[in-house]
Amino acid sequence: MSTTAEPTVSLEGRFAREIAEMALPWQAEEAPDPRLLVLNEPLAAELGLDPAALRGPEGVRLLIGNRVPPGATPVAQAYAGHQFGGYSPRLGDGRALLLGEIVDVDGRLRDIHLKGSGRTPFARGGDGQAVVGPMLREYVVSEAMHALGIPTTRSLAVVATGRPVLREGPMPGAVLTRVAGSHLRVGSFQYAHASGDIGLLRRLADHAIARHHGGAAADANPYLALFRAVVAAQARLVARWMLVGFVHGVMNTDNMTISGETIDYGPCAFMEAFDRSAVYSSIDEGGRYAYGNQPLAAEWNLARLAESLLPLLHEDPERAVELAEGSLGAFRGLYGGAWSAGMRSKLGLPRDAEDDAALPLADELVALLQENRVDHTSFFRNLAAAGRGRTDAARAMFPDPAAFDAWTKRWRALDPDPDAMDRVNPVYIPRNHLVEEALAAATEGDMDPFGRLLEAVTRPYDERPGWERYARPAPPDFGDYRTFCGT
Repeated sequence: MSTTAEPTVSLEGRFAREIAEMALPWQAEEAPDPRLLVLNEPLAAELGLDPAALRGPEGVRLLIGNRVPPGATPVAQAYAGHQFGGYSPRLGDGRALLLGEIVDVDGRLRDIHLKGSGRTPFARGGDGQAVVGPMLREYVVSEAMHALGIPTTRSLAVVATGRPVLREGPMPGAVLTRVAGSHLRVGSFQYAHASGDIGLLRRLADHAIARHHGGAAADANPYLALFRAVVAAQARLVARWMLVGFVHGVMNTDNMTISGETIDYGPCAFMEAFDRSAVYSSIDEGGRYAYGNQPLAAEWNLARLAESLLPLLHEDPERAVELAEGSLGAFRGLYGGAWSAGMRSKLGLPRDAEDDAALPLADELVALLQENRVDHTSFFRNLAAAGRGRTDAARAMFPDPAAFDAWTKRWRALDPDPDAMDRVNPVYIPRNHLVEEALAAATEGDMDPFGRLLEAVTRPYDERPGWERYARPAPPDFGDYRTFCGT
C-alpha cells in the first residue's frame, strides 16, 4: 500500500475561458512508462506544491498532463509568427499544452505548460514529441538565467516518457513542465489581428494588461500604454542577454513574450570568445539572430506587435501609425540606457563616474574584446582581480596586452569596486561543452553530470574551490558549436 500523498493542485483556466478562439481543448498523450528525471523543488514550493507528492506516481502523471486536476482545461494555444522573417499565419502549440494557471504563494498568476506532450492540430507534420537532451537543455539554461537575475520562463520538471522518439536515431522521449508569467507572445497578437475580429484583439490586449502591465489600464490610451510597457520590458531583457553573452538563437515573433520573460531555449548558447557575429543555431544560416543582431531583431519584432495593435491605438489609421512609431522609437534609448547601466555595474564604476568617461571606456573595452576574441565570462571575473592589483590573469587573455594596459590605467583611475563587480559578473555559466557532456550522459541514463552542472550555474557568483572546470572555456578540440531545436 502506497503512503505517497497525491498532489493537490488547483488550476485556473483564464486564458481558455477569456480567449476561447485561441484555445483548443486537447489532451496530452499517455506516457507508457513515465519517470521523473529532475524536479525543481524550490520552484514547486513557490507554486505552493508539495515536492514529495510530485515525486510520487500520481504527481509524475500530473507533471506530464496524464492526470488532469478537476476543473482544469488543457489547451493548445493558437498564435502566428514571423520565423526568420517569413510570416506563418497559423503556428500554435504543435507539441505543447497549457494545463492552466496557478496562483503561487505570493499571489501571482503563473502558467503551467507542457512541452513534448504529443501532437496537436497545430503540429504541422511534426510528431509532437520531445527528447531528453533538449528538454534538459531548457531546464538547465532557464534555471541559470533565473539565477543570473534575467527574466525567464522556469522549468519545474523533466519527465522521461518511456517512449522512443525518432530523430537522427531512436532517442528517449521526455516532457518538460514549464512555468511562466504567461505564454502570450507577439505572435498571439499577430494571430488575433489577422482574424479580423477587433473584439478578439481587444480582449487579448485586456488579458495581457491584466496579467502583466496593470498600470496601462489607467492610461488614457491603455493599448498604447501596453505597447510602451512591452517595448520597455523587451529593451531591458535584451540588454541583460547582451551583458551576459547569451545568444537566444531563434528570436522569431512567436518567441517574444509580452511579459518580458525569455522563452524557448532550443538553439541557444552562452558566448565564450567574444564575437558580435556569434551564431549557435544550426538553422540560422544567415546570422539573422547573431549575438550582435539581437537588439535589432527585438526592435523588428516589436514593430510587428505595433502593426497588430494599430486598430486599438486610434480610430484614424494614420494617427495610429504615428502613435506606434513614436512609442517604438523609444526602444533604442531604453536599450542603450539599460546596457550602459549594466556595463557600469560590470566594470564596478561608481554612480558618480561621469558618462563622458565611463561610456567611452565601455565601448573601447567591447572593441578590445572583439579584436582579441577574449572569453567574455572569464574576462570580467579576471578584471575584478585586476581592480585589486592582480592583473596577470586579465593581461594573459590578450596576445598583445599593450592596449589593455592603457585601458586598465584609465579604468582604475575611476576607482572601480571589485567586490561590486563580483556580485554581477558570474563565475559559472552553462558552458557549451559541459552542457553537451551532461546531456549526452543523461541520454544514456546518467544524471550525475547534469546535477553537478545545475548546482554550479544556479549559484553563478560564488567561486568554489574544486569547481574550476565549470569556469573554464571549452578545450580547443571542442570545435565550432551548433545547437538544434530538437524537433
